[in-house]
Amino acid sequence: MFRKIALLATLLTLAVVVMGAYTRLSDAGLGCPDWPGCYGHLLGVPESSSEIDQANQEFPERAVEIDKAWKEMIHRYMAEGLGLLILILAFLAIKNRKQAGQALWLPVFLVGLVIFQGLLGMWTVTLLLKPVIVMLHLLGGLSILALLWWLVLQPAASQTTTSNTPLTSILLVGLFLLVVQILLGGWTSANYAALACPDFPTCQGKWWPATDFKEGFVFWRGLGQNYEFGVLDNPARTAIHLSHRVFAIVVAIFWIVVLFRIMMSKLSSSNMRQLAIITLLFLLAQIVLGISNVVMSLPISVAVMHNGGAALLLLSVVTLIFYSRLEKP
Repeated sequence: MFRKIALLATLLTLAVVVMGAYTRLSDAGLGCPDWPGCYGHLLGVPESSSEIDQANQEFPERAVEIDKAWKEMIHRYMAEGLGLLILILAFLAIKNRKQAGQALWLPVFLVGLVIFQGLLGMWTVTLLLKPVIVMLHLLGGLSILALLWWLVLQPAASQTTTSNTPLTSILLVGLFLLVVQILLGGWTSANYAALACPDFPTCQGKWWPATDFKEGFVFWRGLGQNYEFGVLDNPARTAIHLSHRVFAIVVAIFWIVVLFRIMMSKLSSSNMRQLAIITLLFLLAQIVLGISNVVMSLPISVAVMHNGGAALLLLSVVTLIFYSRLEKP
């Protein structure tokens, strides 16, 4: 039962991450200007003429857009459902803590993490899409996803001795690089810099156009400023975009080398080889989706798939790390 709920929570987390990306990319991040309700409605959004008129009077800075409001609220409802599942996992973990192989501290830690993630969701709205909060909200969602998936995988090691191997250490370095790249992607999206370079492989027709890295990577700009649609000038956005693009090359080269070594090594188990192939396919798909975002001028379907692809690539790397600990040194 515990593992089934953990798997359900993992799938729901993936859906929440993708829905969050869709909400952000469809400019619905402030579809509800208040929190936790939407224009004062805890259930639903203003839809009748009288409700819309009242909402517009109470929130004159943001007129009601029903479609955007529903996107935001559906995202919140899904996140609330996830929080409930994590609470159930923690309850079961405490209840069954004396059973052999029962994870305890990770489910309890996830309760704290999902609460903090809820606060980040609130601050995303109340701080008007402040990029550093948006980026941390993305990191929080992916952290919950990875940790829940680790809980799902744990029974596979219940009858086996686990230990970190030299390969595990290499994969952990790769995980760090991947997380940095995902954060750069989140920073690119939060600062509306995805189309700062509208061409590929060049940027604005040049290999290195005018950039402003100092301005592009200011993480705190005070309170009260609305960051919807971005506040940076073009050189700063270009610096952010190029950072994401160049670091993608570093991450891709690292992982292609590591994955091919796993696939070609006679010491690798069949599980590791299969996982390496799956991870390589996810990596190549991410590269194609990233390039497509640029050359196709950021169609929302491709942009959402790019976010979902990052989550799936993260899960495949976590799985590689898990099974590397079952390998013989």
